[in-house]
Amino acid sequence: MGYTTNMPEDVKQRIIQELVPGKQVSLAHIIANPDDVLYTKLGLDPSRDYSRTAIGIMTVSPAETAIIMADIAIKSSGVELGFVDRFSGSLIITGTVSQVEASVNAILSYTAEKLGFAVCPVTRT
Repeated sequence: MGYTTNMPEDVKQRIIQELVPGKQVSLAHIIANPDDVLYTKLGLDPSRDYSRTAIGIMTVSPAETAIIMADIAIKSSGVELGFVDRFSGSLIITGTVSQVEASVNAILSYTAEKLGFAVCPVTRT
């Protein structure tokens, strides 16, 4: 479906987009024992043995902080990076439930205490 306006077609429109990021971790979720198809749909390596594993999903603003979060995740437990995006602020980690939980908690602790971020509670499925 198209979008219609009452403006003549020859009138130029200007769209102003503005991003005013806060300092916040807005999502921290742990998926324990996900179905194998979820790994494939996320683009994670399907040849890996993902039994006994979990997926951690986090989003942050400003987005570049995802790089710091990825570093903390790797150093705090034996998780592997599934995805990190410095433009959207997304981070996906994989590992055992305890590894993912330790990494998520370390990330939230660091961002709150050292960087002064507002952090959300950890959710689980």
